[in-house]
Amino acid sequence: MYRPLADRLRPDDVSEVVGQEHILGEKGMLRRVIESGNIPNMIFYGPSGTGKTTVANIIAKRTNRKLYKLNATTASISDIKEIIADLDTLLTPNGALLYLDEIQYFNKKQQQSLLEFMENGKLTLIASTTENPYFYVYSAVLSRATVFEFKPISSKDVEKAVRRAFSIVDDTLIVPDEVVTFIASCSGGDVRRALGSVEILSDNALNGEITMEDAESVAQRGAMRYDRDGDSHYDILSALQKSIRGSDPNAAVHYLGRLLEAGDMISACRRILVCASEDIGLAYPQAVTIVKSCTDAARELGLPEARIPLAQAVILLATAPKSNSAICAIDDAMSDIRNGISGDIPAHLKDAHYAGAGKLGRGLTYQYPHAFENHWVEQQYLPDEIKDKKYYTFGDNKMEMTSEKYWQEIKGKK
Repeated sequence: MYRPLADRLRPDDVSEVVGQEHILGEKGMLRRVIESGNIPNMIFYGPSGTGKTTVANIIAKRTNRKLYKLNATTASISDIKEIIADLDTLLTPNGALLYLDEIQYFNKKQQQSLLEFMENGKLTLIASTTENPYFYVYSAVLSRATVFEFKPISSKDVEKAVRRAFSIVDDTLIVPDEVVTFIASCSGGDVRRALGSVEILSDNALNGEITMEDAESVAQRGAMRYDRDGDSHYDILSALQKSIRGSDPNAAVHYLGRLLEAGDMISACRRILVCASEDIGLAYPQAVTIVKSCTDAARELGLPEARIPLAQAVILLATAPKSNSAICAIDDAMSDIRNGISGDIPAHLKDAHYAGAGKLGRGLTYQYPHAFENHWVEQQYLPDEIKDKKYYTFGDNKMEMTSEKYWQEIKGKK
């Protein structure tokens, strides 16, 4: 029966696993747990092809436990009950280990069905997920399990796996270094993807040589992890905004490129517009107008041309002076409102454009600022309960410092 190369070359020991040094290195916590033989319930979180299934197999073999595998996309509670029925039988003398792939697809009831057996120790659960478990796994399951994060494999580590695979499949093949590097870089940190390319190229090599042209036809372009509803989407958007906020145009353009390569121009436009007001704000008020023009142009042009005005906007924001005074002011104000700190609007500010308003005392003492010198007159605008509240603080940038100086002079607070 056919077995994929990635399955045939699956490591038998943690020392052979590619990458994951942070948890499987000599001092890695997961490695120490495995070597101790006392295996707790665990959740493996990370992208595809990073070793989650491999490590589960190693644990089962090392602890001499019967390994059951289920995929939550197709499994049901009855499948779990069948496994439970095997417990305390000759089939599982050393206990059982259940590897539940894609646990995020189990609903709450299905996940809760695991709890009883997780607690009595007869069944050890190792669940895997490509999504953040703190969003997709119910707290009752999380509290009974230890989460280990598997990270994308670096290209250098994938290269090691690719070289090993070629040598095992056919050590007579001529494989240029550039081919190995290309396959690794196109894998997106997914060893399984890289080994899939190795298998196809090895099985169909001409004249005993793997050419760059063949590698490009199989691997095509670099793989990038992206899911508009998943972690990668929000991680890239977060990295984009934080790079702009941190005034790093190189990183900002990089993360913009990731979004555009995935075809997600709309998310890029929305996040850039937010940055213009949240992170640049009053330090450079014209930024939001310029960015709006750039994003409008991008929507009009469409990809690939849209990348140009969007890059212009991102670089402008990353290199512009920064101020978060606007978002701090509105968030502080809305926090007070949510907490019931507000009060009645002063009578002189209330609408007085109707018959009878005067009898209610509305607008009687209001002073029209434009009728005074410098278009300003001192009067109370906030409700009595919070009349001395200060929400906005001038930023320490040139634009806001100039505004602050102007208003101090106007208001006689030199």
